[in-house]
Amino acid sequence: MEFKAGDHVVYPTHGVGTVQGIESMSAAGHTLQVIVVTFDENRMTLRVPVGKASSSGLRKLASEEAMKEALDTLKGRARIKRTMWSRRAQEYEAKINSGDPVAIAEVVRDLHRNAGQPDQSFSERQIYEQAMDRLAAELAAIDRTDKAGATEKLLQHLKAA
Repeated sequence: MEFKAGDHVVYPTHGVGTVQGIESMSAAGHTLQVIVVTFDENRMTLRVPVGKASSSGLRKLASEEAMKEALDTLKGRARIKRTMWSRRAQEYEAKINSGDPVAIAEVVRDLHRNAGQPDQSFSERQIYEQAMDRLAAELAAIDRTDKAGATEKLLQHLKAA
């Protein structure tokens, strides 16, 4: 995959960032080509070796079709397994960190039913908000809007369920 300055990209564990360019770095006597990605939200800069970009999960924004599938997923019925919360929490974290918008949408859908209800645990609300934030950031970048507008769009799809 070719990345150039100004491209919006998704890094699975950090969300949506912007490519600043490709630089040469020397490490342990070797010269490496690295893709420099900044994440404005947490003021972080990430340098990913060009050769490791795809194996690290760095990717361009989801296609319109993939995001439509994610939005359609939000309209589905919540599928909550009857396993212990700690096990489900690990599965939800894995889905969020996969960077796959459809998997993240599944987490939002499954945890939204309880959002704002008193029976929702702190960790459940945290995971829900993390998934919502990640999905909204990618949707905002695709739609070229702000995160608040993207969040509103996601909530509209959740209500349409």
